Amino acid sequence: MENKIYNLKSATGEIICHKMIVASNILSRMKGLMFSAKLPDCDGFLISPCNSIHTFFMLYPLDIVFMDKDFKIVKVLYNLNPWRMTWIYFSSHQVLEMKAGTLKKNLNQGDTLEAICIS
Repeated sequence: MENKIYNLKSATGEIICHKMIVASNILSRMKGLMFSAKLPDCDGFLISPCNSIHTFFMLYPLDIVFMDKDFKIVKVLYNLNPWRMTWIYFSSHQVLEMKAGTLKKNLNQGDTLEAICIS
């Protein structure tokens, strides 16, 4: 999935994330969004593999979606402030990070999302 851009849609076809980029190599996963003033030319940042995150050195809060390999939602967290840590979600394989306030409020544990390559 690396070096591509994706849309992320709900089962009903609603776009959850218009432009999602993927961090799947060790360096991009380790750095994540630390020290960035904003998301890097996207509205969603997917870290894979990943089952827990921290927001140390973040400059803004995040909305978070933990998902398994099939994009089934394991946990949704809204407005996670800087300098926080999440639990480890052992059934999670990937995590979507979005700027706080941009994630739809109608996402629920067990919903399945779909990633569609757009470039």
